[in-house]
Amino acid sequence: MGMFDTVSCEYPLPNARHQDLEFQTKNLECALFTYIITREGRLIRRAWNRSGEKQNPDVEWLLHGDIRFYTSVKTEEPSWVEYVARFTHGRIEWIRPLEEVEKDPGIIPSPDFDASLQPYATVEMVRREEEPQPAGSEAGEGDAANPEEALLQNLRREREELERLLARCGDRWVYEDSIYRFYHQSFKVYGLQRTTQAIVQRLQALAPDRPLNPWFAQIVEAGTGKTFQPEDNARWTEVTRPILEAFFHARFFLEMAVRYADLQEPPRMLPSGYAALLYLFGLR
Repeated sequence: MGMFDTVSCEYPLPNARHQDLEFQTKNLECALFTYIITREGRLIRRAWNRSGEKQNPDVEWLLHGDIRFYTSVKTEEPSWVEYVARFTHGRIEWIRPLEEVEKDPGIIPSPDFDASLQPYATVEMVRREEEPQPAGSEAGEGDAANPEEALLQNLRREREELERLLARCGDRWVYEDSIYRFYHQSFKVYGLQRTTQAIVQRLQALAPDRPLNPWFAQIVEAGTGKTFQPEDNARWTEVTRPILEAFFHARFFLEMAVRYADLQEPPRMLPSGYAALLYLFGLR
């Protein structure tokens, strides 16, 4: 039968009866390692493999593609149980039974559907629930178990400042007047760039060690750093629409930061706006 790895799944399976089963997979290292798909949809390689060899610490396996995992359940008919898990930029997108995936014409298998899937990166992480905090210590800035939890800590801490900035972005002399200036073909629309830059700086401060999404960075670059020139009037929309686009994207992420600042832990089911925030910081 060859070598394999073991998979257990904390993330909800389509069939709850299978939740506590131990599965095997040949889509990972095939070295008798034990993997866990966490409730948050991450794939963690545990510190110990089935041969008793210690790999310290636990490692988060960042995958982009599909893995199949399977087991046999003698009390069921059919006894063979097999699932497909799709990871998108390191996070679960969905888990479905293999037969459902094979019958759905809308699902395109990843190129490595039947092959070993290598991570595009790994993140070393000690599972802190297994390591008690020293007596009297309190979790503070930078003490989160992973980057997403650190982001949530910073969102909670900075909520009031984020709310104030969002309120300024909705002020009639920013939001309302700037859009009017675009249609009025007034050079005053260029002033919107300062607001966009202020938002971007505030967002980056939420995760200063993580680069912002490259698409977002490209949009911001195209819509800032512009100075009005008289010849811009001849190609008005070409020059000024990127200013508005950069503001709209920045304001959206600011609004989502405020909306989800009350989260105490990563949600099991990702709201679209929160998932977008994770993309902004390279966490999805």
